Amino acid sequence: MEPTTTSAAQAIVDGVGGADNIASLTHCATRLRFELRDASKVDAAALDANPVVLGSVPQSGDRHQVVIGGAVQSVYTDIMNLPSMRSMGSASLSDADVKAAARAKARGKVAWVDAFFEYLSDSFRPLLGVLLGGSLIIAIAAVLDALGIVPFQGVDRATEAGATWIFWDAMWRSVLYFLPLMVAYNAAKKLNVDPWLGATIMAALFTPEFMSLTDTEKFPSTVCTTNPTLGTESCVATIFGLPMQLNGYGGQVFVPLMMVALLAVVYKFLKKVFPENVQMVFVPFLSMLVMIPLTAFLIGPLGIWLGTGLGAGLAWLNTSAPLVFAIIIPLIYPFLVPLGLHWPLNALMLANIQTLGYDFIQGPMGAWNFACFGATAGVLYLASRDKDMVMRQTASGALAAGLFGGISEPSLYGIHLRYKRIYPRMLAGCLAGGLTIGILGTLFTSGDVRGVTTGAFAFTSLLTIPVFNPIWIYAISIAVAFVVAMVAVIFSGYKDPAATAEVTATEGNLVPAAAGAGAASGAVVAAQGATGAPAATATATPAAADAPKSTLAQGTTTIGAPVAGRVVSLDDVEDKVFSSRTLGEGVGVVPAEGRFVSPVSGTVATITKTAHAYGIKSDSGVEVLVHIGIDTVRMKGEGFTGRVEKGQRVEAGDLLAEVDLDAVRAAGFDTTTLVTVTNTKAIRNAEGVVTPLAGRDAAAGDTVIEVTR
Repeated sequence: MEPTTTSAAQAIVDGVGGADNIASLTHCATRLRFELRDASKVDAAALDANPVVLGSVPQSGDRHQVVIGGAVQSVYTDIMNLPSMRSMGSASLSDADVKAAARAKARGKVAWVDAFFEYLSDSFRPLLGVLLGGSLIIAIAAVLDALGIVPFQGVDRATEAGATWIFWDAMWRSVLYFLPLMVAYNAAKKLNVDPWLGATIMAALFTPEFMSLTDTEKFPSTVCTTNPTLGTESCVATIFGLPMQLNGYGGQVFVPLMMVALLAVVYKFLKKVFPENVQMVFVPFLSMLVMIPLTAFLIGPLGIWLGTGLGAGLAWLNTSAPLVFAIIIPLIYPFLVPLGLHWPLNALMLANIQTLGYDFIQGPMGAWNFACFGATAGVLYLASRDKDMVMRQTASGALAAGLFGGISEPSLYGIHLRYKRIYPRMLAGCLAGGLTIGILGTLFTSGDVRGVTTGAFAFTSLLTIPVFNPIWIYAISIAVAFVVAMVAVIFSGYKDPAATAEVTATEGNLVPAAAGAGAASGAVVAAQGATGAPAATATATPAAADAPKSTLAQGTTTIGAPVAGRVVSLDDVEDKVFSSRTLGEGVGVVPAEGRFVSPVSGTVATITKTAHAYGIKSDSGVEVLVHIGIDTVRMKGEGFTGRVEKGQRVEAGDLLAEVDLDAVRAAGFDTTTLVTVTNTKAIRNAEGVVTPLAGRDAAAGDTVIEVTR
């Protein structure tokens, strides 16, 4: 039975160590962001098993993110309404309030850089919902325009579209036009300034009175000129005997960001100067008196200049080297988004739309998004083929959020960053899509505007394809990106040794990787993550590809049963990782006793902390994994007593471990012990054969696998 929303919320809280372990909780468009007191208490396996969770991602320090997807607001609300969370004393606060109250404890080497990007992110993040809503309203009108029903991009829309569609236009333009007020509100909140004060100062530049200053008939001292390059009109009014450049600030984001940063200094200074009993009157009053003129005379024009300059620079690159531009954008986004460094580019898109009337970054960016979604589609295909229900559910939700919402985080955090093999395949899709849009844009567009453009800030999804122009170039490019990434993942797979570390997080964190100078590539090493997630430093190398053939001795190596019992085929083992041969060919042994011995002579390469799994490299170069029980990592070592150490020399038949099988069964776990040759593919590449000998009873030491080369 599917768990209720409340039970799922409670399971998430339990998964991060309980309510007492939560210092603060906030959320963005797709993720719950936990600030924990002790990150080692996180049960990553339990979180990943939760049906409402798309994935969990440990962050630096004691921060942890849980990827939910589009339902994040509901899940956040359910968590905050749990009785156990009332002790936090923050249930009445919004996620932004919690975020502002609990500053990140873990910083990089340059703290101000972290603070800068947090400032950018938290100024935009709460607006993702309305930006997405506005982009879908645009998409509907764009589809109707493509069908010839309404002139969405007509020259004189008031005449051609009629009042009804002008009103429809207002529904999405409201988001972009008043975006500076919203950004000012969020930015002020981030810097612990009265957010309404930030919005009020910015709103002064939107009043009819301010905008009327451009009327040269009403104000003869105002001088207006036309920019020959951009075709925009620029006016200068005389205020207090000083020249003031008049600009349209609708859609501008650099101006409020710069204004609030200075407002924070003024605001906090005034709060120190005035006693608390008069702060309510004089701090806002003097802040407005100082900041509104300063914004109108200096910050506003400077912000316009900054946005225009950056946009013009990128526009020059797009015009001068469109192919280079089209390749660079989709290739850098996969690295910017996980770090939150994509916000400056998003701000530039908005500035371009306001200044130039169009944006040229979102077209190439679409290649990255659809390469991301294509990789997810490849994972979904493989998960469906392999009957991996958990991954199929994760990939299905992530793909739906991407294709219809244009949101990449569920794919990125729920799948791609967990299975590192996916990233190069996704980058291949980014490159293919970027090349396509660059080549077609170079050949079939001309003039000052090259490539694909859009007049709206649109989340790149299937629904927003019509807002791009030329639509056919954009559609072909994102299709190429999607298909290349999807096919690359399908044909090469995503469960290489690095990915196996993620898949088998509940199986003891065994990561086939280079074990060190003294071990061949492909030796089984134990990731020493305390939370059940793979250690961040365990970068795996596929054994099949990299194991030197010279390490495999000629002849036949026999692998004995590590314990007396019934020998069964891996096909009959209730574990998809082993039954799919991800960890190599082998057998299962249903143990008749609790004494486990080494199946070969060689060196103990790895041992899990819980003493339930052992990796041994034989003298002939065959790498053997002995995994006692299924899911027994969850017993946390209870009932398991290891008798060897890592690096120790063992002979076939030497005691590896003693296990209380009754305790394992009482805990509800399968005692079937898996014995696999983890470098099976390398052996086969060296023209060798791995032959399992299943379907019989065996004593400890009896041959159950033969490896011949």
